[in-house]
Amino acid sequence: MTEEFDTVLAAVGPRLRELRRRGGFTLTTLSERTGIPVSTLSRLESGQRRPGLELLLPLARAYRVPLDELVGAPATGDPRVYPRPFTRHGMTVVPLTRKPGGLQAFKQILPAESYDREPDPRSHEGYHWLYVLNGRLRVVLGDQDLILSTGEVAEFDTHLPHWFGNAEPEPVEFLSILGPQGERFHIRARYRPS
Repeated sequence: MTEEFDTVLAAVGPRLRELRRRGGFTLTTLSERTGIPVSTLSRLESGQRRPGLELLLPLARAYRVPLDELVGAPATGDPRVYPRPFTRHGMTVVPLTRKPGGLQAFKQILPAESYDREPDPRSHEGYHWLYVLNGRLRVVLGDQDLILSTGEVAEFDTHLPHWFGNAEPEPVEFLSILGPQGERFHIRARYRPS
C-alpha cells in the first residue's frame, strides 16, 4: 500500500506543474490566487513537499478542476465526463477531457457580443487543432487573418501568435484540441477499393 501511495504522490508534482503552465500562471500569480507561499508551491511541483488537503483544495479551485484530477485518482467506473463550463475573456469554455498533460479537448463558444473585439494575439507552448461547429470564426495566425466557416479545420504550432474571434455579429462554436509541443495530430485513413 505504501509503495502505491508513494507512486500516486510522486505524480502530483508534475501534474501540478503542467496545470500551472497550461493555465499560463507563474508561481507568484498562483501564490496570490491561493494564499500558498511561492516556496511551498515550488516544493510541491518538484516533489520535495507532500501535498495535503490544505494545499490541494485551493489549487483545485484555482485550476477549476476536481480534486481527484490533481491527485490522479483512479476512475470510479463511470466513463462519462461531467464538464464544468467556465468563462474566460467572455468566451464559454467546456472541458471535454479531464486528464492534465497530454491532449486536452474543449468546446468553446464566442457570444455575438464579442464581435467587435480587437485582436490580441498571444503565443505559448503546444500545438492546437480546431474545428468550427457553427458560425464563422476569425483566426489571426501571425500576419494571416483567416475566416473559418462551419466544418473547417485549422492546425498550428502555438508558438505562432494567435487569436480567435467572431467573424460576424453571430455566436460561433468550435472544438479545440491542445497538445504538448511537438505532438501533432495524425489522421489515418485506410484505402478501400471500390
